[in-house]
Amino acid sequence: MSLAVECRFPTGRRFSGFGAALAGAVAAAILLAPPAAAEDKVVPETREAVHLSFAPLVRKVAPAVVNIYARRIVQRRASPLLEDPVFRRFFGDNPPRGLRRERVENSLGSGVLVRADGLIVTANHVIANASEITVVLADRREYPARIVTSDQRTDLALVRIDPAGEDLPTIELKDSDDLEVGDLVLAIGNPFGVGQTVTGGIVSALARTAEGVSDYSFFIQTDAAINPGNSGGALVAMDGRLVGINSAIYSRSGGSIGIGFAIPSNMVTAVIASEAHGGRVVRAWLGAAGETVNADIARSLGMKRPTGVIVSRLYPGGPAERGGLRVGDVVTEIDGEAVNDVQELRFRVATLTVGEQATFTILRGGKEAKLVLALAPAPETPAREATRLAGRNPLAGATVANMSPALSEEIQVDSLRTGVVVVEVARDSAAARLGLRRGDFVAEVNGARIDSIGDLKSALAGDAKRWELAIRRGGRTLSVVVGG
Repeated sequence: MSLAVECRFPTGRRFSGFGAALAGAVAAAILLAPPAAAEDKVVPETREAVHLSFAPLVRKVAPAVVNIYARRIVQRRASPLLEDPVFRRFFGDNPPRGLRRERVENSLGSGVLVRADGLIVTANHVIANASEITVVLADRREYPARIVTSDQRTDLALVRIDPAGEDLPTIELKDSDDLEVGDLVLAIGNPFGVGQTVTGGIVSALARTAEGVSDYSFFIQTDAAINPGNSGGALVAMDGRLVGINSAIYSRSGGSIGIGFAIPSNMVTAVIASEAHGGRVVRAWLGAAGETVNADIARSLGMKRPTGVIVSRLYPGGPAERGGLRVGDVVTEIDGEAVNDVQELRFRVATLTVGEQATFTILRGGKEAKLVLALAPAPETPAREATRLAGRNPLAGATVANMSPALSEEIQVDSLRTGVVVVEVARDSAAARLGLRRGDFVAEVNGARIDSIGDLKSALAGDAKRWELAIRRGGRTLSVVVGG
């Protein structure tokens, strides 16, 4: 029943957490007070301070954290024999109904009411592929829900219930950039289906990378206990506002060991904005690529310390080039927030709003400068012209398209490349036997350069007995010869 994502770190790496024992560390009056400045934050120094309670804060926010029950129907082949290549040659990937079995899977997660009209934010993996979703409020009211937005790249989703005029509790979002390492937080959810549970801890780290959870690896790490079922629940600051959505844990056993990850509320805000686009997430696109400034690059540029991202390529006519960014510039801040590496640059750009402007602080020639960039979505230029290849050729069974920045956002490959890219490969096809993968570029066919779908169709039109292909994969070009 668990949907918790398990983050695997190198074997033997150990982390220690502060633990939930600090759950009574702050006075109730402080908990509900306006946010304090960094210099006003204090550590409890008396026995009385340590024995005070989080209860007033929990009463305020817990009603807005809901349980989400997702039901999905999974189809599987009736017999393992149907996985045999000989059988699949006859029945393909979708055998007749009599040779398939349907199994119902139920899963449990959490969600957070962010608007009184019934809008709920949760983790995408909680509701992924669900055929039926039920939301249960803390007071046991139940509602059917529908998916508004499902964004695998951020592991966030929006679902909506119809309150039919009833009052719904909500949690206000907080600027997650206001968090500091050491701040107290509460995690609220339904771990293991035991009912709503509150755990407390501190922010252990910011801008933490958790590979495999989200394409935008930029997480709040906390030692507040997060277990299966907590996914999609609330990470709440001491002023009662939402700072994150619980998404994943690092665990060898499946339970919490004090290393949990939450998606920052600033990314949640960006996904909530997708409702204005009919549920489609439209992200700001920079049109630039670069690399993290390391010690060697910093020395060569005369920088005092390695920080920022050095621009290595620009997309012609993209927002970065139009805004005056140049190859060799080092981006150090966006709207006053530090950019320390490539992951942080991607996160900052992803949280910006399309149609607005952002101020980039850069280093150019050893001097600091500021550029104002107009934010735009990735363009669909050229048109993708998605085509399923057929015929007697080694690429048959592959679906290919003209690469554009918009398509690169969808299939998660380098947004500055051009050419013809593979977007899907049918199982047991000639292209699959060739070893073709999603994201591969077809660079040449029998010596002919391939820049567009039209070029590829022309190159495959003949009935050649020998095929010489050049496939670009990552930073390499693979040469393949098929036939005599």
